[in-house]
Amino acid sequence: MDFDAFSGGVAPGGLRNKGEIGILICYMLDNINAPFDKEDLVGIIQENGLANYFETISAVTELIKCGNIEYAGNDTAMLQITQNGRLISAQLHSTISLSVRQKALGAIMRLAAKKKLERENPVTVSNAPGGGYDVNFRITDGMRDLMSLTLFIPDLSQVNSVKQRFYQQPDKIYSAILAAVIGDSNLIAQALKDMTS
Repeated sequence: MDFDAFSGGVAPGGLRNKGEIGILICYMLDNINAPFDKEDLVGIIQENGLANYFETISAVTELIKCGNIEYAGNDTAMLQITQNGRLISAQLHSTISLSVRQKALGAIMRLAAKKKLERENPVTVSNAPGGGYDVNFRITDGMRDLMSLTLFIPDLSQVNSVKQRFYQQPDKIYSAILAAVIGDSNLIAQALKDMTS
């Protein structure tokens, strides 16, 4: 295939053809099979050196214009694939190298899982009276709250560190707190061991 796209910021093996960039976008949205944030999609492609930022934005615009992808309802931040886009993905995805497909699919799946985890286990931060921050951690099963805990944290850098740690293991944090509340020393020891392994 001829190169007809800007190649600035594209890693070796990345896409330099406008048609291939469009196919990759359809392939990613087809495999995620859910509305996906436009900025996150473009960010994944750019950050992984799969295609040039401006060419990716252009491809998204062209795919919308041709009816291969569309906005999810009235939300112009979220994209979803159409039936036409699914046909493109099914018929043409093999024109893109396996390494590019695997890299793109791995990145979008990881980000989708991270977003789901954050959506189901929200952390809210508010200013505490007298300074510092009240940080509320909620752990849910996707439908109901299993735990809600508010901690006072004195500075913003610690808030960010605690949030990051929480999102790495919300299930293990829940288990450790539950074990402590129940007072079962064996469960506490196991929960702490699980958190550090």
